[in-house]
Amino acid sequence: MSSQTDPRELFERFAGNPIIGAADFPKMVNAVFNPGATEFEGRTLLLLRVEHRTGLSSLAVATSDDGLTGWEIDPVKGLEPDPDLREECWGIEDPRITRIDDEYFVVYVGYSAYGPLVSLAKTRDFVQWERCGVLQAPEDKDAAIFPVTFDGRWALIHRPVPAAAGLGAHIWLSFSPDLHYWGESQMLLTARRGGWWDANKVGLGPPPLLTKDGWLICYHGVRVTASGSIYRLGLALLDRDDPSKVLARGNEWIFGPQAPYEQSGDVPDVVFPCGWILRDDGDTLHLYYGAADSVVCVATASLAQLLSHLEVHPFPTD
Repeated sequence: MSSQTDPRELFERFAGNPIIGAADFPKMVNAVFNPGATEFEGRTLLLLRVEHRTGLSSLAVATSDDGLTGWEIDPVKGLEPDPDLREECWGIEDPRITRIDDEYFVVYVGYSAYGPLVSLAKTRDFVQWERCGVLQAPEDKDAAIFPVTFDGRWALIHRPVPAAAGLGAHIWLSFSPDLHYWGESQMLLTARRGGWWDANKVGLGPPPLLTKDGWLICYHGVRVTASGSIYRLGLALLDRDDPSKVLARGNEWIFGPQAPYEQSGDVPDVVFPCGWILRDDGDTLHLYYGAADSVVCVATASLAQLLSHLEVHPFPTD
């Protein structure tokens, strides 16, 4: 199938979108969206957020040979919320996958009775899981760890929400010596103010991607309009050796809800990626995202073009 694209756009929507929906599951579910992504045993693996008709979510696995078609839902693999854990009593959501050696570290949102929080689990096969506990207390979301350490410390990007109204929701960076105790927290990307596309609320998309220029970050910005919120995507670049240093940030959004399946659904006007995969040619990037909190989609971009876009559409980084 050909892709759906505008020659002026950086991302090309796959013509077969949506690639996975509720009808693809053997039992009745409400929606499938916001997938983490990785490569596993020579195939593309998506860890899907599945919202059941109870309203609670769990994580399920789908695999494909080419990362575009022929998706197979695995009835064995995946992660269910633990009803005995207060931090997961209302489900688990929005996984981001970081591969470290032969283990897969999945940072996800636990929906607790006290608000959303950030938790970590790891696996080698997506069947057996080891829960590593809560990384950030409520209210916190949109988190992923880097695949390497910095001066012996792990780094976590996350998005806490301040209790006081009007302060905005910004992207933060925290460090840990052991993936358990986190501190040295600092602001990484602030939500802009005023009429900007990413004013007042931003959050991480997929895990950071190491490039020749540094760590590429894709993040979402939320613009509130008279008819509701619009979730769009932008780019930033972090220093390779010190991720607290923002080298570049784009002044434009680069991907937003335009297709019918992105503009209509349980939550209209949302594109929300939790995973991307750089293919073997070193340039083709597949971005996996939830559309309108209802279905799973994929779009393709050139890594070189994304990095070039940051150079020619700069915004001051403080």
